Amino acid sequence: MKWVRRFLFALGLAVLSAIASAANLTIHQLECDDAVNPLGVDVLQPRLGWRLTAPEGVRGVRQTAYEIVIATTPERLSADNADLWATGKVASGKTVHIRYAGEPLQSSQQVWWKARVWDENDNASAWSDPATWTMGLLRAGDWGGQWITAAEASPVLLLRREITVGPGLERALLHVTGMGSYEASINGGKISDDLLGPGWTDFAKTMLYDTRDVTAQLTEGANVLGLTVADGMANVFRVEGRFAKFVGSFGEKRARAHLELRYADGRIETVVTDPAWQTHAGPQTFAGIYGGEDYDARLLPVGWDTPSYDATAWPAAVAIAGPGGELRGHSRNTEPVQRIEVREPVNLRELSDSVTLYDFGQNTSFIAHLTVSGPAGSVVKMTGGEIVNEDGTINRSTMGGAHRGSAWWSYTKATDEVETWFPQFYYLGSRYLYVERFAAAEGAALPVVERVTQDIVHSTAAPAGHFASSDETLNRIHELVRWAQRSNMVSLLTDCPHREKLGWLEQTHLNGPALRFEWDHDRLAAKIARDMADAQTEEGLIPNVAPEYVVFKGTYRRAAEWGAAFFAVPWQHYQFTGDDTLLRELYPQMRLYLAYLESKSVDGLLDEGLGDWYDYELGITKRANLTPGKITGSAFLYQNLSYMAQIARVLGHDDEAGRYFASAQSLRAAYLDAYFRPDSPEIIGTGTQTSKALPLAMGMLNLDQAAFVENSLVQQVEEMNYFQSGAAGIRYLLIALADAGRSDLIFKIATNPELPGYAYQLAQGATSLTESWPAFKGASQNHFFLGQIVEWMYRDLVGIWPSQPGFSETLLMPTPIEALTWAEASHDTVRGTITARWERHEGRLRYTVTIPPNTTAVLMLPAKDDTITEGGHPVQDAKGVEWHRRVGERVQLGLQSGSYVFESNL
Repeated sequence: MKWVRRFLFALGLAVLSAIASAANLTIHQLECDDAVNPLGVDVLQPRLGWRLTAPEGVRGVRQTAYEIVIATTPERLSADNADLWATGKVASGKTVHIRYAGEPLQSSQQVWWKARVWDENDNASAWSDPATWTMGLLRAGDWGGQWITAAEASPVLLLRREITVGPGLERALLHVTGMGSYEASINGGKISDDLLGPGWTDFAKTMLYDTRDVTAQLTEGANVLGLTVADGMANVFRVEGRFAKFVGSFGEKRARAHLELRYADGRIETVVTDPAWQTHAGPQTFAGIYGGEDYDARLLPVGWDTPSYDATAWPAAVAIAGPGGELRGHSRNTEPVQRIEVREPVNLRELSDSVTLYDFGQNTSFIAHLTVSGPAGSVVKMTGGEIVNEDGTINRSTMGGAHRGSAWWSYTKATDEVETWFPQFYYLGSRYLYVERFAAAEGAALPVVERVTQDIVHSTAAPAGHFASSDETLNRIHELVRWAQRSNMVSLLTDCPHREKLGWLEQTHLNGPALRFEWDHDRLAAKIARDMADAQTEEGLIPNVAPEYVVFKGTYRRAAEWGAAFFAVPWQHYQFTGDDTLLRELYPQMRLYLAYLESKSVDGLLDEGLGDWYDYELGITKRANLTPGKITGSAFLYQNLSYMAQIARVLGHDDEAGRYFASAQSLRAAYLDAYFRPDSPEIIGTGTQTSKALPLAMGMLNLDQAAFVENSLVQQVEEMNYFQSGAAGIRYLLIALADAGRSDLIFKIATNPELPGYAYQLAQGATSLTESWPAFKGASQNHFFLGQIVEWMYRDLVGIWPSQPGFSETLLMPTPIEALTWAEASHDTVRGTITARWERHEGRLRYTVTIPPNTTAVLMLPAKDDTITEGGHPVQDAKGVEWHRRVGERVQLGLQSGSYVFESNL
């Protein structure tokens, strides 16, 4: 009996040990194609992944294997009946971008899946909670019906179809799109909160669609499916008095829908767009993505998308050819635009009996939301503006200029009752609303604005970062940039949300890391990269704008600094996610563009650039144009060649990698021969901050040259005491100064309110980053292309950077400058959240960091000597810490996953 008791006791300890060890890894947040439970996945092999967590205080936790089970029903999944795919136990630490390799998937099919993992002790985690995804329409032939429109054009088109739903409906799945913008409704209610769908593309090459589960919105018996379609970006036109950035058209607005009704008895019914639908003009008398939206509520067919409405007089829709683009769903799209928050005005200024200026205190992208009372036929007109004149009227100098027309919302009341209006097809970047009220007739009462709010709209991409420091000005600068970032995130990155709304490409890569630290940028970056591929010309050019809705002339179309995004965005995507899909998919087109650029080179150098756009010289009241395109264009060509050498190496094209590396070195030699004059006052290029920063940050100089140019640059910036570099150069200036150990200088200039720059803009009252360093009133007040200071906050000040793709290994290199007592940041990577914080106190540095499970880090810890502690004990005794070496004033340590508290002498 004693032996039995000992055996049972030992067995119990073993079981408890296994349970405790297994708990070291918890698997959660299952994702398919970078989304949780997505609808409309339209690739045959979606990519799967998950996040891991470990108990607090546990270090060095690793995944050594995984198992995925995928089934056609939740019941089969629960019973471990993997009738689609069962991987079995796969020895791998991979947690992201695992390609589905099971049974072929079908259009509109829903699948369920779960996963579990094994830790470093070969103990299994619990199974994850079940997840699901739904396929889109995988082949063009799977779409039923036709594109439809109306026989007579109108500003907004209403489309209606009555549907009878039988008993036993199990699931209703709607695949739907409209060109250029649409909304879908069922029985009088919108089917989603999305705005401005389906996303902006080159509609002749790619037409996005949405997939919706509408089961809960349908009832047994009579139903109505409604579509409201406006021109959006597909048809931009000019009307007297209304602003338009350009004129261009993909043709008449149109829509396509495919509704599948699946019943419990196995029946499948489809309802598709065809001439059986009915049409009517919408209540909008004007709807332009640039010019605004006018809504006459008297023209609304009330209840038009409900079963009780009598639509017998509505004419039939007509079939029309599609715009030409391949229909693509979730896997090509990005997060939708939705209403993010609602702001009330912070100040009202009564300008007359009928005019009021509303100040919302924040320049951002929004749609005005109006509640109004008063007589039928009375009108409220709302004109947005970033700045105002002394008399309270809107100053449009920052928004396209009054000479090019204005833009506004207007609402005409239908009844004498209180009415509410939320516009559908126009949004604006602005801070102010100039609200005018007009009576229905002379002598009649004016309408009364009961409430107007600034409903902020932008992409629903999730926030992915946090930054804060002991300096309030630096924190305000962070928010200044962040407001500009979020204001320009829709289905692409606009450079401003009022006059442009175009996808200018320089900001997508120059601000790429800054954006990625702040936002879950993966899907948006992938869409932008594919938009560039769609925009590529036959000769290989990547134009400055993608989608290329308007063809600009000269270097406004072919600037190398802008086209460099075609190499940098996919490479940054690989750095931050570890996903090489874009590299593989776009590599042939990258080669074509690089060949185009090299064909335009003369003696190895490229003069195909816009230069250092919006650089600044003290006392100059416009763009300074100090660093011309021949300097910047050749530098970015060198960077492109360097990226291509690395991309080719990742893809296994070693011979091509060698050729690209050799070409980069040849260009480097030509560049230095042409522009490096160490005995001249300019030293290199035109002697500007950007002329020096580009070759420094891009690695074009040898060690002696770099030291010489670096010293000159630092001295120049100290003497000027402001950032001269513009959009093309500021990222590289910040990198060069930080790499020179002068983050203190970056902080000093950034927080100086006396000279043009970030703090200066705050002092001028800016609430989002402006287009120019001095916040010129003729330039946009909501631009993020100078916002690379945010990258510096994360990468250099707090010190977080992916040293291996997808943060499988993180470089931690904090810079505790004397002007701050502390700084902290966190970033949600594809493998979990990294947090870091440093604090200075009486000559000591305290550094706290958390590294996600299944990853490692290299810490470059500032330390005057080797008396370093972790958790209050000598660092040499710390679990999970490996001493590497001393590098100057830093100690290099290798860290396993977990949380640490280091202290060192400064």
